[in-house]
Amino acid sequence: MPNGLAKNAQTRVIYLGDSNPSIVKSAIRILELIIHQEDADLLVPLVVDEILIRLLRSPAGPEIAQIGLTDSNAHKISRAIAWIKDNFACPLKVEDLAKMAGMSLSSFHSHFKSITAMSPLQFQKNFRLQEARNYMITRHLDVSSACHLVGYSSLSQFSREYSRLFGASPSKDLHRYRNH
Repeated sequence: MPNGLAKNAQTRVIYLGDSNPSIVKSAIRILELIIHQEDADLLVPLVVDEILIRLLRSPAGPEIAQIGLTDSNAHKISRAIAWIKDNFACPLKVEDLAKMAGMSLSSFHSHFKSITAMSPLQFQKNFRLQEARNYMITRHLDVSSACHLVGYSSLSQFSREYSRLFGASPSKDLHRYRNH
């Protein structure tokens, strides 16, 4: 931004407020460009830039800007989140993530939770379960295959945690999804 943005020490998980009509119109333009591909490769990046500028000039701008600042806590946590997403099926050592982020363990936990509203292990578990559900729906995998593909070694633990997150066992959830 030409005049810069004020730093904000506390990044929130959710921002609530009135929607900006200009941002909504820009988002609609992106969808229209995606549907009508003629100039999408040239125009979509410009509309994305417009949306980012409008977001940065919004009341949430200082928090959003923190994600792009290399040394900000939000940027450090975003690198850890990217690692979890790329390696969700692997065992997770929070100490290694904290080192990767260049933060102490307590600072990492605090900042991770302030940004995601979850601990790193909860985030990984939630992501694994979401991916398992996605695999079962889009790739038509059975429950056991999806369970092991996302890193669970226990089918019963997977089913319990899946039921807690989605409100039904994996097989009932899939049945419900396929019948709607």
